[in-house]
Amino acid sequence: MKNFEFKILNSDKKSKARVGQFKTPHGVINTPVYMPVGTKASVKTLSPDELHDIGAEIILANTYHLYLRPGEKTIKKMGGLQKWTNWKKPMLTDSGGFQVFSLAQKKGFTKKCSKTLVKIKEDGVEFKSHLDGSTHFFTPEKAIKIQSDLGADIIMAFDECAPVHASKKYITEAMQRTHRWAERCKKEHQKLQKNKKNKQALFPIIQGGIFDDLRTQSAKFIAELDLPGIAIGGLSVGESKEKMYHILDLINPYLPKNKPRYLMGVGSPDDILEAVSHGIDMFDCVMATRNARHGSFWTLNGRSHLANAVYKNDKDSLMKGCKCYTCKNYSASYVRHLFMEQEMLGLRLLTIHNVYFLVDLMEQIRKNILNDKFEKFKKTFIKRFKYEKQDHKLSF
Repeated sequence: MKNFEFKILNSDKKSKARVGQFKTPHGVINTPVYMPVGTKASVKTLSPDELHDIGAEIILANTYHLYLRPGEKTIKKMGGLQKWTNWKKPMLTDSGGFQVFSLAQKKGFTKKCSKTLVKIKEDGVEFKSHLDGSTHFFTPEKAIKIQSDLGADIIMAFDECAPVHASKKYITEAMQRTHRWAERCKKEHQKLQKNKKNKQALFPIIQGGIFDDLRTQSAKFIAELDLPGIAIGGLSVGESKEKMYHILDLINPYLPKNKPRYLMGVGSPDDILEAVSHGIDMFDCVMATRNARHGSFWTLNGRSHLANAVYKNDKDSLMKGCKCYTCKNYSASYVRHLFMEQEMLGLRLLTIHNVYFLVDLMEQIRKNILNDKFEKFKKTFIKRFKYEKQDHKLSF
């Protein structure tokens, strides 16, 4: 697709890490990249201007939630996600599949949805809204139509993310269904793109649980669809980190080198570094914003929490040398006070720091890959990050 081009600028000599650029209609994405998650078309507590200042190059929105409220037709009338949210850079929407199979399976939201919430059929999935218990039906074609109306640059195929501890028989069936649905998504996408001014890139999703043969089979099938990028789903959902890294290594030979690879739902600093060394280009996770809402934040020495008394009289920033707005302007003592008093500004300042931490980490990763120093950088960072001696802050 002429609207979407991916080129590799350099590959690391000691690992599978690579640095590249992915051209989209709303701008170029430098990879490896972390994508902040704006579930309901907003990265919690942050404005688009703040995200721009942080250095975010692309953000996500969630198809499931936006379909339920306010509805994709409303967003289409408003000119699409970018115009509606005033975010002028690239956006990605998921297909809603993960939420259908996770949120909808939780019990106790309402009396109406206290029993069976999901019915999987060949044609699609019937599910009940976690908001009011109303019944809805997603087909692969509907998931693509919704995302077409939302208007993001990158959209995802509708897949079934089977539970990690499900039987091999069930995961095989879910994978094969995901493959059939991916073909239907591609067909619907091609039909809709013919008359669409704002072009979109469709990424299909590799599944297969923790089984080597299934992951290999899925990687081969998804690669043969020949779409602009490839996503890896169903990882970081309960399996060991070692197993996740093993699977990334396993499928790497079957992934086209000239297309971006997106590892869905992975966003801790150490996991990002390891996954980059296994050839991954794109990451998303709610961890940065969720941690901030619970008072925790990252430094080069791991994760800490503002409830720790050591921060009460701390005149320094959250992390010495950090160039985020929070660390340049406020002491850890003040940010702690805001959090303890449940002031909204405290959540915003922590979110700015956490998102900046990951965005800046990606920039450092890219620089070190370009300079052929990535493996040394990764080992040094992870060794220090996993030290985990709480409340001991390190500077750059």
